[in-house]
Amino acid sequence: MSETRNASPYITTKELAAVIRKTPGAVRVMRRRGTGPKGTRVGRDVLYHPDDVQAWMEAKGIADPLYQLAASAA
Repeated sequence: MSETRNASPYITTKELAAVIRKTPGAVRVMRRRGTGPKGTRVGRDVLYHPDDVQAWMEAKGIADPLYQLAASAA
């Protein structure tokens, strides 16, 4: 029997960790420190909306000095 995936747009902590190439533990630490993307607690899980993750990644990139240097060179 094939595994079916629900139609929810949200991603789990483990899926987010894979996207940003960090461990799930590192994602949890970022969330506790307030430096990670906005998440929603559902029961025992924390779920992240892809739009919130994208906005967080763009904000992190804009704050990165190397990103600013590359953007100004382009």
